[in-house]
Amino acid sequence: MHDDLTGLTALLIVAEKRSFTAAAAELRVTPSAVSQTVSALEHRVGVRLLQRTTRSVGLTEAGTRFLAQLRPAMEGVHAAFESLDEVRGRPVGTLRLNVPRLGSKWVLEPILAPFMAAYPELRLDIAIDDGFTSIVEGGFDAGIRLGEMLDKDMVALRITGDLRMAVVGSPAYFAVRGTPKHPRDLLAHDCINYRRITAGTIYRWEFSDKGRDFAIAVDGRVTTNDNDVMIRAAEDGIGLAYVTDNSVSDLLADKRLVRVLSAYCLPFPGLFLYYPSRAQLTPKLRALVDFLRARRR
Repeated sequence: MHDDLTGLTALLIVAEKRSFTAAAAELRVTPSAVSQTVSALEHRVGVRLLQRTTRSVGLTEAGTRFLAQLRPAMEGVHAAFESLDEVRGRPVGTLRLNVPRLGSKWVLEPILAPFMAAYPELRLDIAIDDGFTSIVEGGFDAGIRLGEMLDKDMVALRITGDLRMAVVGSPAYFAVRGTPKHPRDLLAHDCINYRRITAGTIYRWEFSDKGRDFAIAVDGRVTTNDNDVMIRAAEDGIGLAYVTDNSVSDLLADKRLVRVLSAYCLPFPGLFLYYPSRAQLTPKLRALVDFLRARRR
């Protein structure tokens, strides 16, 4: 039984990493040891689960079907072991989180040191991801995402207040180009576009006017998928940026950026910690949930 569990764990990590070397680094063993463990599992079940080439590792058709059932089962096994640690009164193990850049900056970075100090036996594995990776398929315990982006089958814990978007530009830009009075005036301005990482599409700027919500496809010479690049470009006078107001609060206070069209930018739900509703709340995840709740209070 122990050999099977070892082999199944190794198989899951190899399938996730698509590499024996990367899996070996996570398991803290040699690549040959991982390969031998998975091969022994394949021999015991009598089916080839991995397709190996000199350059890559992938799942066979049988391996794909097997992994689809194995992942939730192994999550249950790990949760069962971790529940014993709850009896002992201590969260242990690795807590894997999928977090956007802004969530990391506003939520995780400020609590990282005190949280790790409070739970010395806990490890954190944080993936910074501005896409919409499935935390279930990615093997994450939880994620952070804007409230409007959450799937309905997730348990969500609010961890910030409402947010507001802001249209900002440098004083030098407005001195030359003038100030837009209505969102439709943005069509005559240079705007810094944001490209969605997962879909590859350009984000349309969203506004509300007298109870009517609408979006505008702006144009400009700069397109990026990074919030910090947009802010720096706006600060340098290249164009207008559409970003959350708390990400530029210091620049607005120092008057390095000026905000316009505030009346058309309404609040929306902020960031939430979320995890699958069917998942048992493990001691390590409960520790983070309780820590964030206490901090928000």
